[in-house]
Amino acid sequence: MTDIEPLIRSAHHRGITTLTLDSPANRNALSIALVAELADALKQSGKDSDVRAVVLTHTGNTFCAGADLRYTPQPTAIVRLLRQIIELRKPVVARVTGHVRAGGLGLLGACDIAVAGAEASFAFTEVRIGVAPAVISLPLLPRTDPRALSRYYLTGEDFGSAEAARIGLLTAAGSDVDEVLEPILDGLRRASPQGLRETKRLLTAKVLESFHQDAGELAGLSARLFASADAREGITALLERRDPEWVL
Repeated sequence: MTDIEPLIRSAHHRGITTLTLDSPANRNALSIALVAELADALKQSGKDSDVRAVVLTHTGNTFCAGADLRYTPQPTAIVRLLRQIIELRKPVVARVTGHVRAGGLGLLGACDIAVAGAEASFAFTEVRIGVAPAVISLPLLPRTDPRALSRYYLTGEDFGSAEAARIGLLTAAGSDVDEVLEPILDGLRRASPQGLRETKRLLTAKVLESFHQDAGELAGLSARLFASADAREGITALLERRDPEWVL
């Protein structure tokens, strides 16, 4: 009998803990197991006085494909994970070198800083399977250009890292993600833990207001949509690699 491989890998260097999504079988999708492991890793990082900041990154060509459609966590579990990132007493930085879809974009919205390389791509694909980007709107709506979200929420189009930076989904983008990240991590290492903690509280106050006001309603909406006939058709079509019946 072999040990189960972890879905989240952790490494630490000069005050920065890197948490790597490592679930290639489902393109780092948000399965029940991955959400639980990531939540536990964030909790441990939050308690560790040697951790100045957390970098969230990935293996493979996909940062996160969104919710795992075979082992889908409850919407309330996604809400808790996003809120945990926002409320963590240390900055969380996303490092992206691949595709980000649907619920994976909620992780970017929850992070304090998000950077990506030129090869990254992004899409809110929920409408194409008959649901809506409900829960992930909690961190995204307060931080991202509303006119751009109207377009990309409604169409499901792909867009690149330069556009993602322009609309506020990313902090910065460049040809080499680690070159972009280097001065950011240097700045975090030079900051005091108290300064980082209290500054993050200031920056996230408005985002957390959306959780206080809307989390329950949006989690309920997500649950209803995923249980709908449209979602069953959309998910089945996706798994069967065909167009859903409503495509014109």
